[in-house]
Amino acid sequence: MKKAVVVGGSNGIGLAIAVNLIEKGYYVLIADKYAPDENALKQESYEYIPCDLLDYDEDLFHRLSEDEDTQLLMITAGFGRVADFEYLHEAEIENMLRVNTVAGIRIIRSFYDRIKSQKSFYCGVMGSIAGLVSSPMFSVYAASKAALCRFTESVNIELEAYDTKNRILNVSPGSIKGTKFNGGENQPDLTKALAENIVEKMLCGEELYIPEYDEIYKGVIERYRNDPHEYGMHSYNYKKSSGRAKNEAGVCIGYLSGTFDLFHVGHLNILRRAKKECDYLIVGVHPDASHKGKKTFIPLEERKAIVASCRYVDKVVDSCPEDSDAWDKHHYNKLFVGSDYKGTERFLRYEEYFSDKNVSIVYFDYTKGTSSTQIRNTIIQKTDKPQN
Repeated sequence: MKKAVVVGGSNGIGLAIAVNLIEKGYYVLIADKYAPDENALKQESYEYIPCDLLDYDEDLFHRLSEDEDTQLLMITAGFGRVADFEYLHEAEIENMLRVNTVAGIRIIRSFYDRIKSQKSFYCGVMGSIAGLVSSPMFSVYAASKAALCRFTESVNIELEAYDTKNRILNVSPGSIKGTKFNGGENQPDLTKALAENIVEKMLCGEELYIPEYDEIYKGVIERYRNDPHEYGMHSYNYKKSSGRAKNEAGVCIGYLSGTFDLFHVGHLNILRRAKKECDYLIVGVHPDASHKGKKTFIPLEERKAIVASCRYVDKVVDSCPEDSDAWDKHHYNKLFVGSDYKGTERFLRYEEYFSDKNVSIVYFDYTKGTSSTQIRNTIIQKTDKPQN
């Protein structure tokens, strides 16, 4: 049974490519953050593999690459939005580069032994016309795709030097109708023909495919090369007048606070779960545990350093006496807290305070079987030193 891996195959052009590959007799493995609509594909023709490229799973892609039945890899995952650079939060910048560029390159690295072999292996990535010309109001997205375009161009030269016929197809379209990109909706009828062309180019071992090149983008690229500045100003004014710009905050900022003494898996779990609910996670660390009538074993600065080293945490700050005070400083969108606080007088007060501030409070269950209190009591028993 021949298999294909489509990263980002749950919607848009990735979904259309998955459908096309199934029609060609492939069993498709869809690696995506979200599952495809159950009515979009025949259940017996594909497998959905949960995959968040912001939490990159190296082992997953190594396992997929080791399956000799897998003959094709297509990477379509990516995101971006039209906005002036000043409206991009640092988390949005980092996440765009991690998903659009770094993850794609790492996936190809996992499959690279297959790609550079003498045995046929088909591979493609979704670049963008924005990666080939200047694209104001699309600056970071363009940068992420430009890196991917130069990467595929360079690696294809290396593949030629290895004397293999395999190549990485760089698909660099302009706007694609019928996808969820930039707020659209999936419309399979509008993406079917493009998907067919992409798969055909990939199976033929081509290196670059720019849809509507002769009709539109040949002239676009020539205008850019003739006068990059004039082209860039025209591009900026066009985007500005089109009404597509989203000059507003584009990330969800989360906040939680805690003592984080004797760091354990329960702490790790709540940080992991919080990060899945937001783009940028700020963690406030309490100076001590006096609010619980307890002492801390680990000094504040060391606890902050431990929390900051966790890959799910973007920023560590000193906590405020009240989490509502922290909102005045950080303007977060979600407040994360343990479920044991739900319904308490304090958090009922918070819910009232946040009711007009577009802030939601997310209550998490604690990890059963592990707590700082249990660890603290064990330490006290072992040392035979009762806590003051």
